[in-house]
Amino acid sequence: MNREKLFDKFWSIAGAVSVRTKILGMALALVVLLGVGVTLQVRATLAYVMVESLREQSVSIARDVAARSADPILINDLFTLQQLLRDTQANNPDVRYAFVLDTQGHVLASTFAQGFPRELLASNLVTPNEHHRLTQLTTDEGAVWDTAVPIFNGRAGIARVGLSETRLQATLNSITTQLLLTTVVVSAIGILAATILTIILTRPIVSLVRAAQAVGRGDFSQHVQRWADDEIGELSEAFNAMTEGLGRAEKERVEREQQRAYYLSQIIVAQEDERKRIARELHDETGQALASLMVGLRNVEEAPTDDELRHRLNDLRQITADTLEDVRQMSIDLRPSVLDDHGLVVALTRYTQDFGARHQVPVDFQTVGLNGERLSPPIETALYRIVQEALTNVAKYASARHISVLLEKRPEQISAIVEDDGRGFDVESALSSAASNRRLGLYGMHERAALCSGTVTIESRAGGGTSVFVRIPMTSEK
Repeated sequence: MNREKLFDKFWSIAGAVSVRTKILGMALALVVLLGVGVTLQVRATLAYVMVESLREQSVSIARDVAARSADPILINDLFTLQQLLRDTQANNPDVRYAFVLDTQGHVLASTFAQGFPRELLASNLVTPNEHHRLTQLTTDEGAVWDTAVPIFNGRAGIARVGLSETRLQATLNSITTQLLLTTVVVSAIGILAATILTIILTRPIVSLVRAAQAVGRGDFSQHVQRWADDEIGELSEAFNAMTEGLGRAEKERVEREQQRAYYLSQIIVAQEDERKRIARELHDETGQALASLMVGLRNVEEAPTDDELRHRLNDLRQITADTLEDVRQMSIDLRPSVLDDHGLVVALTRYTQDFGARHQVPVDFQTVGLNGERLSPPIETALYRIVQEALTNVAKYASARHISVLLEKRPEQISAIVEDDGRGFDVESALSSAASNRRLGLYGMHERAALCSGTVTIESRAGGGTSVFVRIPMTSEK
């Protein structure tokens, strides 16, 4: 549990560090780790090689001293022996000391000017039958490799030479210092290179972050420069494509909202106009008819003869019938009850029959695949109003001689087609303009279909009639 907490804490800290700092840190860590590792490995290898060389040199010098000391010892020429030891020390800077013992262990000659340290005698004892004996001694000045070599198999004495590691350690320290300085220089170069690399790598990323933040605030005009043809360059292109798409979508959304606001205001105006029309019809037609009934009833009372009474009653009956027909037609226009009671097919059958009779235009209504089946109320209402609007437009603007309405149900969709042979119109200009009630009607058809996830397609040309295709998926019923 503690490890997990430490791991989470570490990643929380590391995750808060910028990408540039991470790259610089990794580059510096790799350079330092490599430099220190190489330095330690080189120092260890070099120390081993130099120590082995020093050991071999100690044995070689000691054997040389032993060989050259034989004659002076045999003739008892201690001066020459002493000079030999001094020359040996002078010619070999690593020689810390050299001395020669006789067979009894007495010092015959040595390089010690301030007195011979007696403890050296017992530090390295070689037997006559040994080729040599090499021992490492620890002194105040550092390690010394002491080699003892018998002279004439020990019959003339023993020659001993001590080689110090002082110069070796100084050389190792100097090489180590140079390697560390090289590591520092390489680290500086690595940091510089890593800095340049991080700028190259993170500059487009920083630009992307800033642009993404601007997009998050709703500014879709952001465009990121493509710095290279690598993955980051492809990301920049994808980001630019995304912002362009979002910009277009936002523009379309704004335009759509403006259109919705405009058409909503137009719908409200249309509703008010419809209320005014209904009120005017109620006042001018129904109200006048009822007033006529009141006057007629009063006249009935004053009829002088039975024939005149019957004549006046027939007139009142006709006025009442016309008034009822007007009220019925008005209620059908507002909301046909047959649509709720018997369904879309019956409602459209009656509406097309009444429409043809009212406008003196034959309307051919056909259905395919329904077989008396009811649809969901939203779809039935949408299709009824769209067909109603299409026929209303035909009556107002098309001057058609024949109209056909087809209602077809398939497993995947329900469709309606309204065709006429009228004068036609420019569909594109009609849909793009928002100046007339006709356009409002067309837009209302599209909106009603869209509420049911459907579409409305209008095909028309001047003098070639008009076709309205309505398609609503059956999945919208669920």
